[in-house]
Amino acid sequence: MKRSPDFLQQEHDPRDPNPWLALYLDQSTPLPDHVKRAWLTDSSSVARQFLLPFIRPLARAGIILIQIIKVFVPRRWAASRFLHWILAEGLKRMVSPEANWLVMRHFHLGSQILAFIAANAPVPAETSPLHPLVLDDLKDDTFLKHDLNLFNFVIRLNQALRFADQSLGPVARPDFSMISEPPLDIAAMPDGWLNVIDLQTAIECFTPVYQLFLTDNDFWRASNSLQLDETIAVYAATILNAPQHLLLLNNKHPLVPLSTLRAGYRLVLHGLSTEMLHALLIQLKSAQQAEGTTT
Repeated sequence: MKRSPDFLQQEHDPRDPNPWLALYLDQSTPLPDHVKRAWLTDSSSVARQFLLPFIRPLARAGIILIQIIKVFVPRRWAASRFLHWILAEGLKRMVSPEANWLVMRHFHLGSQILAFIAANAPVPAETSPLHPLVLDDLKDDTFLKHDLNLFNFVIRLNQALRFADQSLGPVARPDFSMISEPPLDIAAMPDGWLNVIDLQTAIECFTPVYQLFLTDNDFWRASNSLQLDETIAVYAATILNAPQHLLLLNNKHPLVPLSTLRAGYRLVLHGLSTEMLHALLIQLKSAQQAEGTTT
């Protein structure tokens, strides 16, 4: 990272403790230091403090307005390629390096987590990994493919389990071979004078744009995919025989669809849940490797 965030440079004052420093030092959430540093640097930015409170209600009003407009638009109308061009260009030109790095990581981490479940399932399950390396790679319908991959994986896995009359269960020695740190460098992310928008504000801005240029069906599916966080976590916890790792999940219950109005906020939770599950798998992989070298 180019410089240490402010909350790590300031001396601790017991009469005025820095809340971001407390969150960074806290180890109750399974996040590696470099990810937590980027997340909290982005979260403590001026943009998030002053822009987000104004952007969020406007974005939610935009979702309602676009939903009304969609009543008069052909149901199959969409412009996915143009949408992804807007998203990629917006990220490159206006979003902070930390936020862009976290966005890019998310596709790698999600692909690795699905591959972990597939590799440790008692039946074969196809995955479609996404590994974008630069922001321009996102123009290939990457956001839409991410949502489709999640639902397709759940369907394919459970069809195979039902056909074989099998179910997921604990694995004594799980296969962690696909779990690794993504080959992404935060220093390689755009860092111009306009790259100041934080992750949460960017997501709130992009959510109504996402809705506008996708079909109603695609947008609803994308919103409802967030409630599969618990589903994927249950799969992983079953394989690991560790139900306590479901503790910090918030995007639930998968059988109770929520309004799209809070999709932006829930998308942030989705990203954080993915980071924590991946961090846990990294820890367990390291422990397994250390155990192997001592036996």
